Amino acid sequence: MHQFEGHGSFNIDVSGTILSASLSGSWNMQMANAFASAFKSEAQPLVGKPWGHLVLLDDWDLSGPEIQPVIEELVTWCIEQGLVRAAHVYSESMLKKYYLNKLVLEEMGDFHRHSFRDQQSAIAWLSAEGFELSAD
Repeated sequence: MHQFEGHGSFNIDVSGTILSASLSGSWNMQMANAFASAFKSEAQPLVGKPWGHLVLLDDWDLSGPEIQPVIEELVTWCIEQGLVRAAHVYSESMLKKYYLNKLVLEEMGDFHRHSFRDQQSAIAWLSAEGFELSAD
């Protein structure tokens, strides 16, 4: 049996009431599963209270449709665990916007997602919505 390696990479960090994730490359199923697992583990300190999510997507490339169920399940898990605001950051790209809109809901109950062209605007929006990065 051939073992496939993950393609692409990610970085996850929790600061204050925000979980930040930086994604890069073109992901395959192995990378999507590794991300979902790492995300759930890192999010544990935030679970059970409202939290925000900052996602840096400029270096992330579109991936195959096989990752869609993994990401959809992760989004559902996040919302069930208290995620209420998600800020996606990426340069203007209709294709990326279309793809992300297929993967992640824009609104569901208390959950709202917005897209931004720069990280500062995304952080300012999250802050205005009540979610802050630690001042360290």
